Amino acid sequence: MSLHPVVQRVTERLIARSRSSRQAYLDGVARATQGQPGREKIGCANLAHALAAAPADDRLKIRAERTPNIGIVTAYNDMLSAHAPFAEFPDIIKSAARAHGASAQVAGGVPAMCDGVTQGYAGMELSLFSRDVIALASIVALSHQMFDAAMFLGVCDKIVPGLVIAAQAFGHLPAVFSPAGPMPSGLPSDEKSRIRQEYAAGRVTRTALLDAELAAYHAEGTCTFYGTANSNQMLMEFMGLHLPGSSFVNPHTPLRHALTQAATARAVALAKSGINTSQILDERAFVNGVVGLLATGGSTNHTLHLVAMAHAGGILLDWQDFAELSDVTPLLAHVYPSGKADVNQFHAAGGLSFLIRELLDAGFLHNDVTTVMGHGLRAYTQEAFLRDDVLSWQEAPTASLDENIVRPASRPFAPEGGLRMLAGNLGRAVIKSSAVKPEHQKVRAPARVFSDQESAQAAFKAGELTRDVIVVVRFQGPRANGMPELHKLMPMLGLLQDEGHHVALVTDGRMSGASGKVPAAIHLSPEAEEGGMLARVQDGDIIEIDCETNTLHCEVDDATLAARAPEPVPQRPFDPWRNMFALFRNNVGAAPHGASVLFNDTQYPKHD
Repeated sequence: MSLHPVVQRVTERLIARSRSSRQAYLDGVARATQGQPGREKIGCANLAHALAAAPADDRLKIRAERTPNIGIVTAYNDMLSAHAPFAEFPDIIKSAARAHGASAQVAGGVPAMCDGVTQGYAGMELSLFSRDVIALASIVALSHQMFDAAMFLGVCDKIVPGLVIAAQAFGHLPAVFSPAGPMPSGLPSDEKSRIRQEYAAGRVTRTALLDAELAAYHAEGTCTFYGTANSNQMLMEFMGLHLPGSSFVNPHTPLRHALTQAATARAVALAKSGINTSQILDERAFVNGVVGLLATGGSTNHTLHLVAMAHAGGILLDWQDFAELSDVTPLLAHVYPSGKADVNQFHAAGGLSFLIRELLDAGFLHNDVTTVMGHGLRAYTQEAFLRDDVLSWQEAPTASLDENIVRPASRPFAPEGGLRMLAGNLGRAVIKSSAVKPEHQKVRAPARVFSDQESAQAAFKAGELTRDVIVVVRFQGPRANGMPELHKLMPMLGLLQDEGHHVALVTDGRMSGASGKVPAAIHLSPEAEEGGMLARVQDGDIIEIDCETNTLHCEVDDATLAARAPEPVPQRPFDPWRNMFALFRNNVGAAPHGASVLFNDTQYPKHD
């Protein structure tokens, strides 16, 4: 099947737009490659420090420079369920590396915060910035000139994007990502959401709410809904950094163990082959990632993360690219919050290997790419399994095993992608349309304006929002307070919608990757802190969100809107630990450019 003309056009434009910055990046990779292997160039005392704690056999291998040494960067902690399984991964990797005549060392650890814990509290203001902290910490870990390849252990929201940014900073090395997998299915996500709404309405107790939450989040592994963490895993397969079929295998199973061993073997082989990360993560790989995100109705957070990840390799991905690809990419998956199934059920129904084959055959993906498996994305149409305790791959099912969950490209859930880019007189924004029922895809209502989600929640409890309303929460952008997720608003807005009111959210903040049934125009840029028109919206202004025309419009004429004095930026009290991140807030880029402190905004096309 030939490539779809829109996919071809967007790819060619992305290559042209990025030509200068991409070449500068590749020139840097070439210089780093010429300096490898690095261990033979460092002093004896330096090398001795690196080998002091190594087992004797590993020390001999590394000293003699005969075999690859794999650097492990881990996001392990035992507070975060998705990362707790990584406790055992370094030993598995070291053992597997030795079995292939190589060695491995833990190069360093990175922070891995859980948005589910910080949601609605002060720590959420550090969540998005933690992505860039993780990238920088990983770069520090790999800076010792000791490694011939890297393995990255991470799963959740900001962690994988941060690790990918670091992998590109060391683009002269091959990188393999080894996931931990989702927890077994617990309380269904739609039932959990229902109980949250019942609690918001005061109809169930806090004890009942906690019982439901504990039944949903009950074991090691990723949360089972299709939020940012599991969207990360999808991207790593679509972009060729995982082993095929490895994303949604549960922790502590024989298959998971075998996949970790096999990922190590690939890292060793890649170190010998000359294939590196800069060859894998090119413009075509990022287009494949965007198509995967759209075809599965993935997390809105990746309209930020994919842009930042791409920029780390000199690729200037833009929201316009997302918009044009979304217009033609069919929606092939219904996984919560877009459907009732969780990722375990999605995997059982055919999962990523089925979808990749469907999208390849329909012309929506580039097959002509390099992956950790070698050449061609077609390898990812296979699923992993054990036969007599030996890891093997077989072709994915030729048909979906449940068309309520995954569908062929010939019978999609929708002809367009699951994310839409909105534009209008307030700026540009993102919406997860796949989770919103058709009757709610267009909302027109008067605005009620807040400067934080706590004020919105207080107004709801006071009965002030029991009507048609578009809740505006501003001063939540990256420069204002780190762009926190505002997921605590969803139960109350969902309850209002269920009561028959026309409701929506407009914000320059973020929503959880589990953004659900309520229309939410998020990541609005320019943000209010920077003088965006959102700072001029007043209570009672009529706002319309339309997912069919991809518009976000305030029904106040442009002259009147521009003449209004912007609402003053709220003054926040001094807080020592959050104040440490003032450097980030003062230097962060705009949302359409990835909301990062690491890259220069001025290289992007001008929209805002």
